[in-house]
This record gives sequence, C-alpha cells and structure tokens, in this order.
Amino acid sequence: MSSGYLVKDILKEITLKLAPNVKRASREAQLLLMHHLGVDELWLITNQDTLVKESEKLLKMAHRRAKDEPLEYITQRVSFYSEEFFISKGALIPRPETELLIDEVLKNIDDKNADMTIAEVGVGSGIISIMLAKFLPNAKIIAVDISEAALEIAKKNIHMFNLQKRVELRLGSFLKPIDEHIDYLVSNPPYIANDAALEANLSYEPQNALFGGVIGDEMIKKLLDEVLSRNINFLTCEMGYDQKDKIVAYLKDRSFGEIAFYKDYSSFDRGFTLRL
Repeated sequence: MSSGYLVKDILKEITLKLAPNVKRASREAQLLLMHHLGVDELWLITNQDTLVKESEKLLKMAHRRAKDEPLEYITQRVSFYSEEFFISKGALIPRPETELLIDEVLKNIDDKNADMTIAEVGVGSGIISIMLAKFLPNAKIIAVDISEAALEIAKKNIHMFNLQKRVELRLGSFLKPIDEHIDYLVSNPPYIANDAALEANLSYEPQNALFGGVIGDEMIKKLLDEVLSRNINFLTCEMGYDQKDKIVAYLKDRSFGEIAFYKDYSSFDRGFTLRL
C-alpha cells in the first residue's frame, strides 16, 4: 500500500472496503477519516486534495469496521444525549432508546434540586449515572456493576465530566454493595434470552450486558424484588419489547402503587417505572 493518499482518494478506498457490509459506507468512511485526522466535516470538505499521512493505520481501522466491529469501539467515542463519551469493548454501546430512560426518571422527580440517593444497577459506560448527575445537581449516585472492565470505562467518563464526587462506583451484583437507603433505582439490565440469535456486530459487545437469562426477564424480576423488599420509592427500568405482559403478571399479587410503561422511538414497549 502507498504511505499516503489524497483525502478524496482515501475516502473512495475506505468506502469500497466498507460497502459490502456497511449500510452507510460513504458516511462511515468520512467518520473514520475525521477521527483519524482529528478534524471536523468542514475541514474534510475543504481539503479534498490534502495528503493523508499514516494511511495504513486508517485502512486497518476500515478493515475492522468491514468485519462488523462497531464504529464506536474503533473510534472509542459514542454520542449520547448530545454529549460525547469514551467507550471500549468492556461496556455495552449506548443506544438512542436509553435516552428515553433518562427522560422517564426526570419526569418522575418533581424537585430537580432535591437531595436524594439514586442507585444504578449495571452502570456500563456510566452514561446514565452521568446524565442524571448533570440534571439533578444535589443527587448522590451509587452505580454498581459486576464487570471491572465496565467500571474502568465508567470511571474514565466520570472523570471526564468531573463528577467523581457525585457518582460513586462499586463492584458487585444488584444492590448487594449498597447498604444506604435508596430513593430511586434505575437500570438498563440485560434482557435478551440466552438462546436469541444476534446480529454479527453484537458479538463484539460484552455478552453479560446483553443476555438476561433463559427467558430474558430474570434480571428485571430480581430488580422488582429488590425494590419491593427494600421499599425503594421508584424503579425506572429498560426492558425487551415483548416483556410487558410477563412483568405485569409477575407483579399481579404484589403490593405496590402503580406501574407505567413507555415506548421507544419505534413505538415498541421499551421500559417502565414502578412507583411504590
């Protein structure tokens, strides 16, 4: 390979490499090049005849993407709720639908300046806890995960937003590491059945953040048990599109205030808030 290409030529080369497997090959070629050069789109448009150095490194990134590795893991950047976060293979890539979970929590908190303790189970990259800390300035957030790799990624993001005094990370399962009283529990738990067939790109993501058990809703039920046994006022939780009836049935003979479900951008059931 040549050690250098013009911008317009390397874009063509990458687009051809991505085209068989990537729907937006031309756009992703631009995103990879912008990441490689550390430039914005305006620079790209106005510098089509500029020589790109270290093009071998860029072509290797394109090769990874052509093999279905998610773009976010290659660039180690992901956008969520209009903010940019660090991401790598130890944590699930945030989905746009999870922004709705943030909205649901905020909808249920009348006084955004109140002192409160929020717990997150399955912190992953830290995006949920960080956004809640930004919107709720007096909330203390305790975020738990069973994965040390995920906690390291969350730690980087928490430091990036200078929230280490507000968001505390703990290693452990469900609420075992938390003795404090919890006002609000939030979670985007694994909720896919163990035998479900996944798209190729999902094989790169941590499987323990995707699969929720034989049925898929086991971890959601465990969270419901935690809320009821510890008298936590609220739980907002993401779920699978086909799990609403199972959750309602599980709560049928339990004593609680109310449960409200919300839909995602495609009008599928995507989560709920349980209020004691």
